[in-house]
Amino acid sequence: MEEKRMATVVVDGVERTYPCGTPYRAIAAEVQDRYPCDILLVNRGGKLCELHKTVDRDCTLKMVTAQDKPGIQTYERSAVFLLLKAFCDVVGREHAGQISVEYSLSSALFLLVQGGFTLDQALLDRVEARMRELSAAALPIEKRSISTEDAMELFQNAGLVHKAQLLSFRINSRVNVYSLDGFVDYFYGYMAPDTSYIRCFALELFENGFVLRLPTQKDPSQLGEFRPSIKVFRELYQSTLRSQALNASNVAELNTAISQGGATPLILAHEAMMEKKIGDIAAEIAGRKEVRFVMIAGPSSSGKTTFSHRLSTQLRACGLRPHAIATDNYFKNREDTPRDEKGNYDFEGLGAMDVEQFNQDMVRLLKGETVEIPSYNFKKGAREYNGNYLTLEEGDVLVIEGIHCLNDQFTHSLPKESKYRIYISCLTTLNIDGHNRIPTTDVRLLRRIERDARTRGYSAQATIKMWPSVRRGEEENIFPFQDSADVIFNSALIYETALLKPYVQPLLFGVPRDSEEYIEAKRLLKFLNYFLPIPADNVPKTSLMREFVGGGIYHA
Repeated sequence: MEEKRMATVVVDGVERTYPCGTPYRAIAAEVQDRYPCDILLVNRGGKLCELHKTVDRDCTLKMVTAQDKPGIQTYERSAVFLLLKAFCDVVGREHAGQISVEYSLSSALFLLVQGGFTLDQALLDRVEARMRELSAAALPIEKRSISTEDAMELFQNAGLVHKAQLLSFRINSRVNVYSLDGFVDYFYGYMAPDTSYIRCFALELFENGFVLRLPTQKDPSQLGEFRPSIKVFRELYQSTLRSQALNASNVAELNTAISQGGATPLILAHEAMMEKKIGDIAAEIAGRKEVRFVMIAGPSSSGKTTFSHRLSTQLRACGLRPHAIATDNYFKNREDTPRDEKGNYDFEGLGAMDVEQFNQDMVRLLKGETVEIPSYNFKKGAREYNGNYLTLEEGDVLVIEGIHCLNDQFTHSLPKESKYRIYISCLTTLNIDGHNRIPTTDVRLLRRIERDARTRGYSAQATIKMWPSVRRGEEENIFPFQDSADVIFNSALIYETALLKPYVQPLLFGVPRDSEEYIEAKRLLKFLNYFLPIPADNVPKTSLMREFVGGGIYHA
């Protein structure tokens, strides 16, 4: 009898020997007690593998839990699959195509449903109870490869029309589908091995739909706090209606428009919608005679610079005279800048700003005095005064952009009525299909990768590496204040990922396979594969997207 081939596997620095064909799940079980939460995937030399996969070579494995980004994404995806299966068990499988995952909302997912049933908390309680039954049963989540044509027919017959339509744009002849107790669906990404891994969830009515509450990456053992921003939710909902009006609610519809020559009308229509919104904001500012400070804040790569320019144009059209002030000019001198716990300068926190000097200058301007506005020399790490004098006269307004512009502590001396606060963010409502959402952070990251490469010479690897730090700064200094804004401006454009694809794709291929950032680069490459590309030729030079791909008329 032929002896079974053995493989040397290194886990947590310890070498072990296993027969080839050993499932990764068995290896994970041996080291599970070293990890505070369930192991969901393994990282084999930079390649993520599901736990049902087996050892076939010598390798080094890193365990992936929900405290890792790929792990929490896997948990969310698996929880959605469990929800869909339970919902269909309770109300009938024919309603599978009428449940749509819309967007993330404060440690939860917001979903809409349609069908011949009443959506109330009693129904959600029944669905949640069924989810818990399925979880307790530890039913396998099975993955299999079928032909793309068979998958299209399967989803068409199940009423999942957009899934079938999406697959029609795939070049691959085969596609992976997942099944759970006879319920089959297609997902973008990895899954847990069985339902027992999904134990932390809750369903609650919210607005005109419901939310699937989930744990966070920081603490996967309990539900994340659900404190949604109602203003952001309403802007997301209005954006969803705009996408529906443009017949581009998902990637399948967008690809259809592109393939049929409809990209340019789509671009121009969405740009017109955005310009109208900016004009409406300018008109509201002009109608508030006491407003002298337009404060703009938003997370990285939201398009704040171009928005500020376009808003200034609209303010001029309303008879006002806008003047731009960058809060960066009020950084403290380098020797006075606080440091973080690692000893690095903390330029993100409010402590890095000379809050008192900013308030003194703004109050003097409000009184009609002439003020010399500083400029910050980043090479020297010091404020300089170069004769830039400013006096606020009748009809003058200051357009001020910066991280802390929505934080009242930053403008504590300015009367509330003198400020008009704008929160801008790329709030993506386009989804891959009804069951696979696109995180807004993914689109911002793609924007950032392209802009960093074009304007700063950064590699995609460098941008991906610094992204978690950028996100932490946003969580601390921007998101807590978004509801204090007078208006939310959504800078997402329905066509932008298709536009960014030919720019970002080569940059992502440049991420070394042996780097920690490769897994994220590969995930983004797979994501971009769903989109047909759009050339930039017919994107207006005033478009917010020009801030990222170049060719615009505005300069920072």
